[in-house]
Amino acid sequence: MATASVAPARRDPLAGIPRPAERRLALRVTPAAQRALRQGHPWLFAQGITDLRGDGKAGDLAVVFDEYRRFLAIGLYDPASPIRVRILQHATPATIDRAWLRDRLGEAAEWRATLPETGTTGYRVVHGENDGLPGLVIDRYDTTLVVKLYSAAWLPWLADVRAALDEAIPAGGIVLRLSRDVQRRPEALYGLSDGTAIAGSPPDTVIFTENSLRFEADLYRGQKTGFFLDQRDNRARVEQLAAGRRTLNVFAYSGGFSLYAARGGAPEVVSLDASAPALAAAERNFALNSHIPAVASARHELLQADAFDALAAMQQAGRRFDLVIVDPPSLAGSQNQVDGALQAYSRLTGLALGVLEPGGALVMCSCSARVGAPAFFATVHRAAAQAGRPLNELDRTGHAIDHPVRFPEGAYLKALFATA
Repeated sequence: MATASVAPARRDPLAGIPRPAERRLALRVTPAAQRALRQGHPWLFAQGITDLRGDGKAGDLAVVFDEYRRFLAIGLYDPASPIRVRILQHATPATIDRAWLRDRLGEAAEWRATLPETGTTGYRVVHGENDGLPGLVIDRYDTTLVVKLYSAAWLPWLADVRAALDEAIPAGGIVLRLSRDVQRRPEALYGLSDGTAIAGSPPDTVIFTENSLRFEADLYRGQKTGFFLDQRDNRARVEQLAAGRRTLNVFAYSGGFSLYAARGGAPEVVSLDASAPALAAAERNFALNSHIPAVASARHELLQADAFDALAAMQQAGRRFDLVIVDPPSLAGSQNQVDGALQAYSRLTGLALGVLEPGGALVMCSCSARVGAPAFFATVHRAAAQAGRPLNELDRTGHAIDHPVRFPEGAYLKALFATA
């Protein structure tokens, strides 16, 4: 009698990662670093350390003391990062373990508990430093979670994070994504790579909802964790402006703003992006929502081109729109790129106004953390004045509820809604 073959159990991808050292590192820091930690700052930089007891590896726990040996903070140590310690607990000592992680994850989930009631199954569950878990981002896409690490210090804690998630935020599967900086350190990855499934077998593409609109997300290869979840509220604001307005979405990516504009009653929507795969995703997102009459009736044009070149060509050809949205990627990856970023925002403002009908609506966005909100808004207004199209502000917006800001460097997203 033949016996049925049994498929071998899949090896746990986290099995080869060693645990953090049981012995904690002891650090003393400069007066300036002490002040920052007492104010709750989540980062301790290498130059702030005056004394280090022990030889730590990425992910080991480091306890920070003042000059009188009083406890200041405890966090994850990373000897290869300029942010030498990412602080998990300030002021009061705590045992950092799976139970501590479960409680912190539960608090983050509770903060976002009302989002599913809005027809939204795609949102940020953990916003790194701003949820007390610096360097760790977790996004939900329907029943799948994507864990993204911005520090190799989290790798030895991944098994605990996974177990804590199973208790606090159960999911059908978990995909691991790694920042570029973490990917550059293969010696710290223990065989892991960007886009590894660490729980379940999530499909490549997941469908989720945002304010009852359906979107797809490529969890393994898509930008960020698969979608730009942070613009949800701004997309909804665009929907309220779109009725009867021919709309141009610049840097459209997978068409988030475009789809909201169509549902809002825009008769014509142009999605402009340099990436053919992104525009193909935008077309699929429209198809996912073709059951909505306003979406089905909107004429959706895909335009693959450089944004600067295409805007100039449209102006030259006399093509005009009633609503223009400009949402570029981050333009300042370092402090020495800020001036160039402001020049780009200025140029984009002028180009956008060049294709905007008189009295039309303009939405200018920035996700560059190093470009402060005052400088960004002032630059947009100055460029508009120079173009002879002074702006009448409708709104200034920042972060949504699932992207809270709880320390100064955590503020990166800003948008200006105006007419001209």
